[in-house]
Amino acid sequence: MAEPERTPDGRFIVVDGRRWRATDPEIPEEAAARLRSHLMRARRDVGAARRNQDTDAEREARARVHTAKVALGERGTPWWEQDSAERRERWQHGLDALS
Repeated sequence: MAEPERTPDGRFIVVDGRRWRATDPEIPEEAAARLRSHLMRARRDVGAARRNQDTDAEREARARVHTAKVALGERGTPWWEQDSAERRERWQHGLDALS
């Protein structure tokens, strides 16, 4: 799969003309891969909960999606506004919460 288009500053990817915040490039690849795995699992769980009309499971799965997205730097305080220590703390906290 081809890499998505990025804005010149690298802070956003562009998909179908819409900007989305890019993953923090400072996250080590192993940690980023683990976070993406947690994110995909949580997204699958959202779908399963919706199919089963289980609002509690859906709420819990959506919370995990949010935790993973924040850890990846795609939500919350923009990663480019954080220093390296804050960025590391953000993704490490996410991994700890999701593991």
